[in-house]
Order: sequence, then C-alpha cells, then structure tokens
Amino acid sequence: MQSKTEEHGTRTVYRVWDRTVRWFHWINVLCVLALTVLGLAILNEKSFGVSADGKVLLKTLHVYVGYVFAINLGWRFVWAFIGGVHARWRAMLPFRRGYVHSLRQYVRGFSAGTSPSYLGHNPPGRIMVLLLLVFLFAQATTGLVLAGTDLYKPPFGGAIADWVTNGDPDRLANLKPGSKDAVDAVAYDEMRTFRKPFITVHEFSFYTLMVLIVLHIGGVVITEIREKNGLISAMINGEKSFSSAPVDAPMTKPTTED
Repeated sequence: MQSKTEEHGTRTVYRVWDRTVRWFHWINVLCVLALTVLGLAILNEKSFGVSADGKVLLKTLHVYVGYVFAINLGWRFVWAFIGGVHARWRAMLPFRRGYVHSLRQYVRGFSAGTSPSYLGHNPPGRIMVLLLLVFLFAQATTGLVLAGTDLYKPPFGGAIADWVTNGDPDRLANLKPGSKDAVDAVAYDEMRTFRKPFITVHEFSFYTLMVLIVLHIGGVVITEIREKNGLISAMINGEKSFSSAPVDAPMTKPTTED
C-alpha cells in the first residue's frame, strides 16, 4: 500500500500507516497493559492475599490475553513482509545501507532544532522498534512455554502434562493446574527446573519492556512537540503532515488508498 499525499495550504499530508499497522499498535497496547496488570498481580499474590484458586484464575486470564498478544505480534511479523512500504522490515529496522550516516545527521539536526523529517520511522525510532520487537517476541515465546508449565495450556501443555505424569492415563485424567496430586514427584521437579530459565527471561524482558515503553512514549511526545508532524495522531488516522518534503518521501505522489 502506497502513501497518498494531499496539499493542505503550506503543508502536505501523507498517508503513512495502513490499517493493519494501526490495529496492531493499539491491540498491542491493550494487551501489554492487561498483561502488565495481571502479571504484577501474580507476582505479588501474597501481598494481595490471592488464594490458590485465585492465582490459577489470574494465570488463566494472563494466558488468554497472552494468546491475543502473541497472535497479534505474529501477524505483524508477517505484515512486515507483505504490507505497505512503511510497514516492511526495511523501513522499520536500523540495518539499511547508510543508516549510521542518517542517524548521525538526525542527531546533529535534533540537537540544533533542525532534524530532518521522516514519513516512517526516523533513525532513532528504528532502534527503538528493533528493541521493542525483540523483547515483545521474547515475552511471547517464553510466555507460551510458561503457559504449558503452569496450566498445561497449548501449544506445549500436552507435552508438559505427559512429562509430569510420565504419560500415565490415570494421572493425566486427574491432572489439574496448581495441584501436585496427580504428578510424578521426580518428573515434576525436573519440569520445574526446566522452566526456571524461561521465568528468568520472561521477568527480565517484562521489566526491560517497561523501561523501553517509557522511553518510547517520551521520545514520541518530544518528537511531536518539536517537529509537529502529527506523529501521535498518525497512529489513529494514518496521516502525517509536513511543511517540507520528508527525507523518505516518494518521488511521485501515488493515489492508492490503504
């Protein structure tokens, strides 16, 4: 999907973010917010006086929201191959030829108040996108493993259930999340040892994401104030406006809508 440009007085409005990118962004925001609240409640269960059944319920809700989060993230990865020009990997990540030069130019310009404008992600923004995607992916993958070890949920829950019961049909029939009544003690301890690194990565990624999100929001607000190109509203209506041609503006003015 191509950018659409329209003249509005002395400013030019560009259609930048397609619907898929915008939907991904806000679904991701809601999922991260819900997962954060549920995750903190789980981590602080004793302080909140959560019962054993309550903890299982919190984890179950956490897993179901996590499924939405993981599917949404997975679709964004696919869209990075087939989506609009600004949605693709080459427009998102800091690996293109000349990137370091562009970053230096942007930093120098930003310090002087004359930073170049970009339709898509500016050079510092690409670094943030990379970091966010890496840690979002880490959260999704480790979370799916932990869903299996905690609640025996898909996609790995079946294998975990077989492991902790040694495949015994009677044990499997009576296996319940949060209960050790139907497990083989040795196998269960082995499983708990197996899951420890995934918990460590999941928690580390969570706290890192919290820092990155704060930096991301701060960077977006500062850029919006300084450049006044509609950076924030663009994730709602898909459009940015510029008084001069952005660095990555198309050579022609395409007319294809998103």
